[in-house]
Amino acid sequence: MTVTTENAGRTIEANGIATHYHDVGSGDPVLLLHGSGPGVSAWANWQRVIPALAEGHRVLAPDIVGFGHTDRPADTRYSLQTWVDHVWGFLDALGIERASIVGNSLGGRIAVAMAIQQPERVSKMVLMGSPGPGMTPSEGLIALRTYEPSVEAMRELLVSYFAVDPTIITPELVQIRHDASVAPGVHETYRTMFSDPEQSRADLAFNLDELAELATPTLIVHGREDRVIPLESGLSMLNTLPNADLHVFSRCGHWTQIERSGEFVAVVDQFLTS
Repeated sequence: MTVTTENAGRTIEANGIATHYHDVGSGDPVLLLHGSGPGVSAWANWQRVIPALAEGHRVLAPDIVGFGHTDRPADTRYSLQTWVDHVWGFLDALGIERASIVGNSLGGRIAVAMAIQQPERVSKMVLMGSPGPGMTPSEGLIALRTYEPSVEAMRELLVSYFAVDPTIITPELVQIRHDASVAPGVHETYRTMFSDPEQSRADLAFNLDELAELATPTLIVHGREDRVIPLESGLSMLNTLPNADLHVFSRCGHWTQIERSGEFVAVVDQFLTS
């Protein structure tokens, strides 16, 4: 199966939520979890790497609740555990008992929580541009979470914080991400996700004892110039997890899978198949 557009996905009920996702390839399941920016979806996050990863794996890429084409129930109170529960429900709905997880930013935080809660169900983890112990919100993360929609605001956000090479931020990309951020109900939901500072701090926090006992084989991938989740977060995670390695891409920001897509796939695939 070849995925060519964002809408070329499927829908399944996960914890009672109509969940949009991509299911490509065959082999051991690899779950791709996207981050939390405005206009984000699984397709926006992973489109450059899904086809290559699907050559050797069954790639599953859901829009987590509140994002993309997945439903946004009006009574949802968003938190780390809300997203963790939704992803478990997604795997359960597909009958998948065990998978490797590749998590970008918030997706990496979700992956760590899942591996702590049910380690027997997580084969391996790739944490890409993900939070680490002791992290406080960066200027880039604050800008991300306080975004107010306009084409210019989206352009400024992407140029200032996401990519080292500004030529990646084309007018077409800016327009696509802006349009996704103002689709019906999207921005209204996004504003509620991080409106509680206490909840946001709790979601970024880690229990160091739990991390020190987490034996899941882990690859930490980080862009050296990441201005949303700085490299220090990856280093702190490396120094805490007992079974982790770190790969740093130079001249690369928060979009490793976009800025260095071919190299990213090679590094991740080697880790997953080793």
